Amino acid sequence: MKATDILVKNITYETENYSYRTPIKFGGIVLDRVTLLNVTIEVESSQNKRAIGRGSMPLGNIWAYPSNTLSYDQSLNAMLHVASRVATIYTESKLVGHPIEITWQLEQAFFAAADEESQRLRLGDAIPRLASLVAASPFDAALHDAYGKLHGVSVYHTYGNDFFDNDLGRFLGPDFSRVRIDEYVTREQVASLPLYHLVGALDPLKTSDIIKPIGDGLPETLGEWIAWNGLTHFKIKLNGDDIDWDVKRVLRVEAVATETQAKRRVNAWHYSLDFNEKCRNVDYLLEFIAIVKASSPAAFRRIAYIEQPTSRDLKANRQNVMHLASSQIPVVIDESLLDLESLLLAREMGYTGAALKACKGQSQSILLACAARHLGMFLCVQDLTCPGASLIHSAGLAAHVKGVTAIEANARQYCPNGNAAWAARFPGIFDITNGMMQTKTLTGMGLGAYAVE
Repeated sequence: MKATDILVKNITYETENYSYRTPIKFGGIVLDRVTLLNVTIEVESSQNKRAIGRGSMPLGNIWAYPSNTLSYDQSLNAMLHVASRVATIYTESKLVGHPIEITWQLEQAFFAAADEESQRLRLGDAIPRLASLVAASPFDAALHDAYGKLHGVSVYHTYGNDFFDNDLGRFLGPDFSRVRIDEYVTREQVASLPLYHLVGALDPLKTSDIIKPIGDGLPETLGEWIAWNGLTHFKIKLNGDDIDWDVKRVLRVEAVATETQAKRRVNAWHYSLDFNEKCRNVDYLLEFIAIVKASSPAAFRRIAYIEQPTSRDLKANRQNVMHLASSQIPVVIDESLLDLESLLLAREMGYTGAALKACKGQSQSILLACAARHLGMFLCVQDLTCPGASLIHSAGLAAHVKGVTAIEANARQYCPNGNAAWAARFPGIFDITNGMMQTKTLTGMGLGAYAVE
């Protein structure tokens, strides 16, 4: 046991619920609420020094656990059962080490526990690995938070050889030997990052699109949001099963953005496109790209990347190779990214990038970010409509991983109540000006969200 190693002593957790300000259409399903899982972990060092860490994450069951047989409450309940098992696994493992070492050794146990819960609860659809990662992620976050606080530093200062053997090959195999984690994850964060604003499929673009005004003082149309936050980056949610609607949606966003940015005298802005894996095949995507390119060369040039256009099950859909699409626009995996195997398979199938999400766990995100960067892949950090501490966690990940050039933060649109208690402490994170999030404010110990206890 190294002097810097830790042992998990105690874990507690609780849930926190919020209604959305306005619903979001996600993968064909309209979502209007969120359940956060908040975790507290106490750890101990070899010198009997103790520290408390905290982590928080939306459970996001509609995204992580899509099902045609289970209700919203059933899939959410199943993920909470996994969370309970994860807590027990951490406390009973008696493993000592760095948080990455501990969580990496336990990950397979999380999946096995989820399989057991699927059988015990007699679920029509078994709990997928993605749902298990999401349920486990606030525990892993709390572990990293506690570790940094124990040593009196940001946890991003602990990913070098002075705290543990950070050779990537230890975790991902000989092809990554002599690749150091701290080559791709910086000790200090970048000062700021552009914010990707979500343009949901239900979101009004112009005043004439508003069916029922919210009237809470926040913007209600895309044009208003652009002026409010000085936005230059937009993530457009598309349906993937209606090419006419998808093309028109991009062109309408382009028209509103062009009109609004002209008033602001802004000439450059960017789009990412998210089909939430609803395209039936790659031919749909290629046809969509061709039509947009012909209809609006300007809009086409603004597309920075396309996210997970077809099914997340890559093995069952090997025919959906992305080489032709990614030769025109970077194509990144999101839901498909579960481990090194899925990253390598996606790369073989023509995906040129990967979307990192804090909700898949800090440990896994760090390791796979390093692997993707080593392989020369494009990286972005995506959001699970993370409010409060979970957004601070996500922002820290984006600000420390080399190559990430922007960040999403959707809770300010859909769940501002979840940010209310945090905004005064982190104004540059929750209040966006000139389209930028001020990540330079993330200077606290651990993950930077919670005070030392």
